[in-house]
Amino acid sequence: MDLPRYPYHQSLEQRSGQPQRRPVVIVGAGPVGLTLALDLARRELPVVVIDDSDRIGEGSRAVCWAKKTLEVFDRLGVGEAVAREGVRWQLGRVFHGEREAYRFDLLPEAQHKMPAMVNLQQDQVEARLVRAVQLDGRIELRGRHELAGLAQDGEGVTLKVRTPDGLFDMRADWVVACDGARSPTRTMLGLGFQGQVFEDRFLIADVRLAPGARPRGLDPARPERWFWFDPPFHRGQSVLLHAQADGLWRIDFQLGRHADAEAERDPGRIRARVAAMLGTEGFELAWSSIYQFCCRRAERFRVGRVLLAGDAAHQVSPFGARGANSGVQDADNLGWKLAAVLRGEGGDALLDSYEQERIAAADDNIGHSTRATDFISPKSALSLRLRKAALDLAAHTGFAKPLVNSGRLSLPTEVRDSPLNTPDGDAWAGGPAPGCPAPDAPLDGGWLGERLGGEFALLAFGAAAADCGVRVLALPADGLAAQRYGAPPGSVYLIRPDAVVAARWQRCDAAAVQAAIARAHGRPA
Repeated sequence: MDLPRYPYHQSLEQRSGQPQRRPVVIVGAGPVGLTLALDLARRELPVVVIDDSDRIGEGSRAVCWAKKTLEVFDRLGVGEAVAREGVRWQLGRVFHGEREAYRFDLLPEAQHKMPAMVNLQQDQVEARLVRAVQLDGRIELRGRHELAGLAQDGEGVTLKVRTPDGLFDMRADWVVACDGARSPTRTMLGLGFQGQVFEDRFLIADVRLAPGARPRGLDPARPERWFWFDPPFHRGQSVLLHAQADGLWRIDFQLGRHADAEAERDPGRIRARVAAMLGTEGFELAWSSIYQFCCRRAERFRVGRVLLAGDAAHQVSPFGARGANSGVQDADNLGWKLAAVLRGEGGDALLDSYEQERIAAADDNIGHSTRATDFISPKSALSLRLRKAALDLAAHTGFAKPLVNSGRLSLPTEVRDSPLNTPDGDAWAGGPAPGCPAPDAPLDGGWLGERLGGEFALLAFGAAAADCGVRVLALPADGLAAQRYGAPPGSVYLIRPDAVVAARWQRCDAAAVQAAIARAHGRPA
């Protein structure tokens, strides 16, 4: 795929010397910043995205895109293309040595529009997002615009931007930092990073097999996630294997904390590791990288009129695919809130709720990621013995399988303590509670998820809902949607613009619905 570029050009501000006030400036044109830009544009808000580069980064980097992220992409017009071009999978196998310890299914129930996971190289996902941005006249994507300074006052933010033609000032009501793990914006805000830096080094190798080759029984038609603890081809360490698009396979080798990074970058050494793993030299080495990782987050996700999202706000290990996915979900959480505040529909507390909800999600992801890393890379002889015991038992007993942790795969975090939720007033036997993601289901030859997101919606199961000033979706009182929502006839669910349950009632009450909408906007009822 030819990757699009966003070359530098002078803006009106530069030519005139007069800053133009913008509702939102996004710093960083990675998947998080581009997702947020598309979301805001869909809400008819003009957006400027600045990036210090003018091209998409090379290499696969993030490859696993989870169901919730695919649903966000779908609402923005790129989800079906990502799902079509990528490799769909939901089954995983974990091995101890050569013996299978257990297997799992990420989406055991059928009839969802989006799959559990799609593997597609990050540069290809970014290419889709960049093209969508470049086709949207409400978004300006400015390459080779580097943030050099930041100052806030009561009315907005002044950004000092460095370009090939020198420095100039921009003015914005709100700034969102999506500028990555080394975020200059975060540094300018003086925010610390809380968490842990792990010493182990890992090698990524993207390889393309010779036509017809199926070493170790690899079957591109039935892609799965395979993870080995202490395999015979890489003793004492772990290895992760994923299928990617374009006939590539992604292999992650744990190298240990004392590995010589420069020596491990040698292509001959990488080829030898891959050949030992595959049992053949019939492959092409397409890309490789050495990495370490952190599990940490910024102490704040909001400082006045500047907000942080994605890796600028939090970092996790790659085991579990929680990095890019949680960043896209940051954008999904923030977009509608920024739009509501800019339109005067939401109070300032609405943006505080972004920080509260996404810090809770970051802490959840960091906890999962840290536990996975501790299991994959034991720090003591006792931890190593405990891991071996869990792996040995998992092959024969059901109770030990949950103890094996090769990375819990990304799921959206439930925000049941959010101040935007209206607590249940009825006794519910099941279904998603306030703060939980709204599940998908088949509907009228399409999908319920296609009708959620973007604005508030009221799901009315089996009865007409009163006029509550919100879009109503009439759903049958029986069927799969009612089952997944645990919805008795006559019940209603209020769904937020990011497809999260805000409230639910077993009988529709217009005043209660309106009060819940006000609460979900951060306003007094």
